[in-house]
Amino acid sequence: MPTSFAALMKRASRRRVEEDLRASGFVSRSRPATLVLLVVTALLSYQGFAVESEWLDMEGRIEYAFYTEDARALRDIAAQLARNEATQEPLSAYYAGLANYRLALVLASRDKEHAKDAIERCIDRLSGSLKAQPDFAPALALQSACLRTASILSPWNPLAGTRSAGQMARASKLAPRDPRVLLLQALEKGESGPIDDEALAKLQEAAAAFEAERHAVEHAPRWGAAEAYAHLGRGYLERGDVLAARDALERALLIAPDFALARRLLMEITSG
Repeated sequence: MPTSFAALMKRASRRRVEEDLRASGFVSRSRPATLVLLVVTALLSYQGFAVESEWLDMEGRIEYAFYTEDARALRDIAAQLARNEATQEPLSAYYAGLANYRLALVLASRDKEHAKDAIERCIDRLSGSLKAQPDFAPALALQSACLRTASILSPWNPLAGTRSAGQMARASKLAPRDPRVLLLQALEKGESGPIDDEALAKLQEAAAAFEAERHAVEHAPRWGAAEAYAHLGRGYLERGDVLAARDALERALLIAPDFALARRLLMEITSG
């Protein structure tokens, strides 16, 4: 199973601290290595928790802007993260990719040219994330989604579709139960494309994985649950199963009350 960015950071930091402590002579008979390293481990664990919290806050900003279809806010967040790339933090590149992916989805029906620009930035930013951690399954799956969206926005670019399939295959092999991998697999025909029986089954699997994640220790990334339920509702609507669609859409809105897509789909039911 792929190691999280926070775990990698803590592991690398601990090694550096151990080496520095021994080189400086700080470890001694009065300060045994075990005791010193226990304290260091506790401090690094707190540091890792703080880093995770900061990125989850950033994720919340991205998702709220996406739910409310606020292109301007998404542009601002993407620009802020681009300025942070000099820090070489892998999660900075990952969330820059997510912000641009969300921006492309919001712009796809309004401003196709700028949507293309955003999706190219998504692909580029995620390449940076994967350079830092090649086996990070959520980044592989997200880049696959961006490549797929690029092939839809620019049909003359068939290589994007081929690369998309390759990245998703790697992500699925690394983390077959990751809810974001399952969600993006289900949407392989596009976020507005038809939901066939295989995609519906994958969305049901993704929803179950998100429910399991909700009871687990919080870590970044965490996004996607509301989207899984919204698309699940869309799939049920396509089949005329109004009750199941309503249940799924209400669940999406319970998670994200401002989710415009889920609100529109629910309106189709209540007004029809």
